[in-house]
Amino acid sequence: MIELLGLTKHYGEKKAVEDLTFTVRPGKVTGFLGPNGAGKSTTMRMMLGLDKPTAGDVRIDGMHYRDLKEPLSYIGALLEAKSLHPGRTAYHHLLCLAQSNGLPERRIDEALEMVGLSAVARKRPRSFSLGMGQRLGIAAAMLGDPRILMFDEPVNGLDPEGIRWIRNLMKHLADEGRTVFVSSHLMSEMALTADHLVVIGRGRLMADTEMSDFISSNSRTYVRIRTPEPERMRDLLTSNGLTYVAAEDGSLEVEGDETARIGDLAAQWRLPLHELSPQRASLEDAFMRLTAETVEYHAHSGDQPETEQEPAERWGRGFPGRGGEGS
Repeated sequence: MIELLGLTKHYGEKKAVEDLTFTVRPGKVTGFLGPNGAGKSTTMRMMLGLDKPTAGDVRIDGMHYRDLKEPLSYIGALLEAKSLHPGRTAYHHLLCLAQSNGLPERRIDEALEMVGLSAVARKRPRSFSLGMGQRLGIAAAMLGDPRILMFDEPVNGLDPEGIRWIRNLMKHLADEGRTVFVSSHLMSEMALTADHLVVIGRGRLMADTEMSDFISSNSRTYVRIRTPEPERMRDLLTSNGLTYVAAEDGSLEVEGDETARIGDLAAQWRLPLHELSPQRASLEDAFMRLTAETVEYHAHSGDQPETEQEPAERWGRGFPGRGGEGS
């Protein structure tokens, strides 16, 4: 379990994180969402003791990260897959982490086998693709067989098979009763993976709820209607107390899930339909609606302006093993 209480981080006048309080519980995959610059990376760094909070507290299974004697046995993290020593092989990168955390050497082969890198164990990661680097980072996170896992953008660079693999891995870990905390910008993938969501915007907590509740509370569900007799359909909807909106393409949109009722009315009055389809709410729709006012960087037509990264991203990220190795 990870517990945050009033977690705050300021960089001069910039408020990267402001009074965050939430709990990441075992037995489920918790998604961590927010627009660019929302403070996600800074929050995850403070969880792992890589940044010191301006105020507030973080506990890992009731303890501060700095007090964990063998941290990789408690919590494994993937924050930046390319934080690797360029001269070490994949095997020796994991060996350094294992020795610094009192882990048996057999765990190295097991971790490499799990992520599919056994064949390149004696190669240097500087020649790895982005996807291979991600897999090595996941191997480092799993090295101590920890009860808590944290992943920041774990599917970056992975092919479709790799994306499905990491999705199933996270679900399996949660089913085993472990705590899984994952940050990602891929809404479609998060919708397939996460059970619970924590959403922040400009460093502040915006939502801490189950996935289904988040979608239903922050998005729109409606029925789309196309008919060759739109005037009759408008009259039919109005006379039956159904509110509609006329879309630009000539279709009608009725709020809520009234598909069956509209179909019955159309059949009763012999009104032809070319389309009658419920438009279900999606995680992306819900996220965009909730965070619209907190987006710090907006892209416009033409060249997209450069954006300033969070301070934590500018200064680099690493894996919090005692040996100072990145994952």
